[in-house]
Amino acid sequence: MVVALAELDVDLDAAEERRARVEDELVDVRSQLVAAKVGDAAVLVRLPDRDELVAPEELHRDAAGGLAALGVEDVGGEGHRSASYSCLVDERERFLIRYAGSFAPEPIARAEGAWVETADGKRILDFTSGQICSTLGHNHPRIAAAVRSALDNVVHLNSWMLSEPVLALGERLVGLFPPPLDRVLLLNTGTEANEVALKMAKMHTGRWEVVGLTRSFHGLLSGIASVNFSMAHAGYGPVLPGAFAIPAPYAYRCPVRHCEGACDCTCLEVGFELVDQQSVGSLCALVAEPVLSAGGIIVPPDGYFRRVRELLDERGMLLVLDEAQTGFGRLGSMFGFERDGVVPDFVGVSKTLGGGLPLAATITSAAVEEDCYGKGFLHVTSHVSDPLPAAAGLAVLDVIEEEDLVARSAARGEYLLSRLRELQAQHEPVGDVRGRGLLVGLELVEDRESRRPADELGAAVTRECYERGLSMNIVRSQAHANCFRIAPPLTVTEDEIDLAVEIMDASLRAVREPAAA
Repeated sequence: MVVALAELDVDLDAAEERRARVEDELVDVRSQLVAAKVGDAAVLVRLPDRDELVAPEELHRDAAGGLAALGVEDVGGEGHRSASYSCLVDERERFLIRYAGSFAPEPIARAEGAWVETADGKRILDFTSGQICSTLGHNHPRIAAAVRSALDNVVHLNSWMLSEPVLALGERLVGLFPPPLDRVLLLNTGTEANEVALKMAKMHTGRWEVVGLTRSFHGLLSGIASVNFSMAHAGYGPVLPGAFAIPAPYAYRCPVRHCEGACDCTCLEVGFELVDQQSVGSLCALVAEPVLSAGGIIVPPDGYFRRVRELLDERGMLLVLDEAQTGFGRLGSMFGFERDGVVPDFVGVSKTLGGGLPLAATITSAAVEEDCYGKGFLHVTSHVSDPLPAAAGLAVLDVIEEEDLVARSAARGEYLLSRLRELQAQHEPVGDVRGRGLLVGLELVEDRESRRPADELGAAVTRECYERGLSMNIVRSQAHANCFRIAPPLTVTEDEIDLAVEIMDASLRAVREPAAA
């Protein structure tokens, strides 16, 4: 059983008479919680400050104690504190391993297009496209039809057996890439696609040192995770040797304190000087995203990857591009690497290919594939070359082509950027708006002069947006940045963009000016 209770924002430093009302609200909340225990169903309350579940009767009646128990935290600068009455959760949640902090407040029962709906009927506009995987929107009918067809024919096979969907998708993918990229391995996740690219690059070159960009994220398998430089290193022991970081082209916060608003690639040159001084002579490859997504939507300047290619060629290194979040139209082009006219040695794709199903691929050249095959390359998993997700991938490519979603992404992306820049003009904490196509970032700061990241404000705005019916992902790295990552489906409408911006506007005002809101 799941019972939802909306969050309540309370300004504790407002007029004294509001304290009595807060106390009454707490009493009402406690009575609702106790009343929510229906039959034999166990209902618990999540406390955000302690990240634990407690029984309703453990809550205090008094306002000060009750708010503390329910997770009062400072947000938005001095004079404003937010108290969150967390949603009641199904007690079975306690059987699940928490893999990325706490779970979302309410379970989702249905999803369609750009919308998801909770078990109690609340509709939420999803500007994350799931995990940036629902390229065409949630539950697209063409994907559903492809899955039904696979269920009637073949779902899964021994890893050495091939099927029509796998053969057709391999051929179709090769047709989208420039020569010499003409070999495909169908996998399940972006982590795996990048891990395979890294393994093949090392086997092909016979070298093992790998370069990544700061603020990057490429997956969580231990090999590729060694060149994650945004998160997921602490607590797991040493990373693989030979992992080097170069500064990301983060123009709003130049990592080498050189540029102001426009990157001139000095960070790239400095980065390779540092790599050269640390290398033991086994430089293999550089791994990068065309736009750094999990790091806060960092958009490299035009020509960046042309210069990367030159620097790699000088050292005999390979270029691995992680297009998990940027491929298949997300940036307003079929692939992000097309903008600079470079041809990578490996491309990893996933998220945007499966339309919500676990589908990924590593793409490389015949020369690399034949060399690695001859050296005994091995990557066998339970679901490599599975027919069902391959059928879904074919449906995704069909819809992208038939509905001209690449061009639509470019146009909708420009509209989204223009609307967010209007929002920036109205709100001092919106320090920067940046992006390409329908992968857009909105960075929050305490003030535009200091550019100090508004970490607590970002958390509060995220909660307020959710309560008002908008789900967005925020990249929070405390002292380093605080950026909303906005990635609606490629099928998003202008009306849905307008609604999202209106909710963001209202949420910023509500958190910053609670009395007026």
